[in-house]
Amino acid sequence: MPAPLRRLPAALLLGGLAVGGQALAAETIVERIETEHHDLRLERVATGFEHPWAVAQLPDGSFLVSERPGRLAHVSESGEISHLEGVPEVNARGQGGLLDVVLHPDYGTGDGEHDWIYFTWSQAGSDGTATTLSRARLGDDALTDVEELFVQDRFSGPGRHYGSRLAWRTDGTLLMSIGDRGSHPPRAQDKGDHAGSVLRLTETGGVPDDNPFRDDGDALEALFSIGNRNIQGMTVTADGRVWATEHGPRGGDELNLIEGGENYGWPEVSLGVDYSTRQPIGADSLPGMRDPVHVFDGTQAPSGLAEVTSEYFPEWQGNLLAGGLRSELLKRLVLEGDGVAESEVILDGEIGRIRDVRQGRDGALYLLDDDARGSLYRLVPAD
Repeated sequence: MPAPLRRLPAALLLGGLAVGGQALAAETIVERIETEHHDLRLERVATGFEHPWAVAQLPDGSFLVSERPGRLAHVSESGEISHLEGVPEVNARGQGGLLDVVLHPDYGTGDGEHDWIYFTWSQAGSDGTATTLSRARLGDDALTDVEELFVQDRFSGPGRHYGSRLAWRTDGTLLMSIGDRGSHPPRAQDKGDHAGSVLRLTETGGVPDDNPFRDDGDALEALFSIGNRNIQGMTVTADGRVWATEHGPRGGDELNLIEGGENYGWPEVSLGVDYSTRQPIGADSLPGMRDPVHVFDGTQAPSGLAEVTSEYFPEWQGNLLAGGLRSELLKRLVLEGDGVAESEVILDGEIGRIRDVRQGRDGALYLLDDDARGSLYRLVPAD
């Protein structure tokens, strides 16, 4: 059954950016964070989410926040939280549940034809669970017109490595990551299996005619890339390139430039080591497989990735911001061509485990922490 509508107290209104003529509620957490180029203020917009997973800002300045147990929260401009009815019944065991949420790129334009909310979730079946893509429209206090668009080809256990980031390409197609599902890593090298891949879909969940593996008789037509262990950060930058942060095993967390038809190596190539034996997994590099653009120091446990294009951060234009779970880090990555020229730590433990990173429609930077009582935060210029 969908979660009932419930309301939580509004956050304190202590200032913040104006969106649509209204000031968004905010509680200052850190007054000034000094970075190489910009001094920042860290604010909490709303709190009380149960393991929040993704955030999307609506045209009116309010937010949708997915919570892993299966609730979709609507956060008003004043910080008041209500939970929407109509969410499908998710399997919330392990790492599964209600996962990513994005808006159609033309949401809020024209006659409302494209006012769709897209979300991923773990669906239960007789043989385990599968990463699923659905879309719906936003009613007054519920999702309406809910449509199931795509389900990965195999239901399986255990309840981990769902991947499940969504990103719109400039050609109007939708990319969707699916992890290797955690029990049999070689699935990521099997083109007859969606596990361990990025998929490319139409806005209605179909398969584009020009997908890179479509003419390969051994491959599933929705595949865009293979050999991806567990992508939990993905963004399409202003120049149309697709960047993704991917969990390695113990170490070996990666930033990859995702291109159609490429094999990113897992598990035949990895710079991480086995959890129990601490021995290397696969080779450092192999012919025909794409090496990562950047390997994070130590364990980043990456989740959430955004490009900075906001006028509020002029010195960060075109940089990536990558969140980290176990590391509790927010890192700024400076791209140079197809590589990373330098990096800077922006946050180090101030909000705990970082699950999602987004640039809002208002130009601020928004983050979610992965916590049993999680919060929505934002970074704005300190002055």
